[in-house]
Parts: sequence; C-alpha cells; structure tokens
Amino acid sequence: MQKVSFDLTSEYVELNQLLKLVGLCDSGGAGKMMVASGVVSVDGKKELRKTAKIRAGQTVGVGDVRIHVVAA
Repeated sequence: MQKVSFDLTSEYVELNQLLKLVGLCDSGGAGKMMVASGVVSVDGKKELRKTAKIRAGQTVGVGDVRIHVVAA
C-alpha cells in the first residue's frame, strides 16, 4: 500500500482536484471520472460526489493508495 501525505493550505480541497494534485490523474475531469466509477473512498466509505469537500484529517483511498490530508 502506498501512502501519500497532502498538505492542505485552505479550508478544503475538492475531491477531483485532490486526485489531480497528488498525481493520480492528469486533470480534474479525469478525477471526476475516477470518482464516478466508484473506485474512490473517503474515510473508508465509497464516495461518488465528484466535488466532495475534503478537509484536514480525512483519508482518501484509491486502489492501494491512501492519501492523508493534513493541515499545512
């Protein structure tokens, strides 16, 4: 399992943008397609909202990758 830490510099980041910023997809649109396909989870639960607000302390999972969002 690959673990990635993401430093959040604002109140939240949209889920599709987070996937782009950590390099799991090439664009926000590709991130939206990943979320729509049902492969993304937030805090262990499947997330289908493409622009869900991800805040510090949450964990996003995609396959064997875990992204831990931390306050900068």
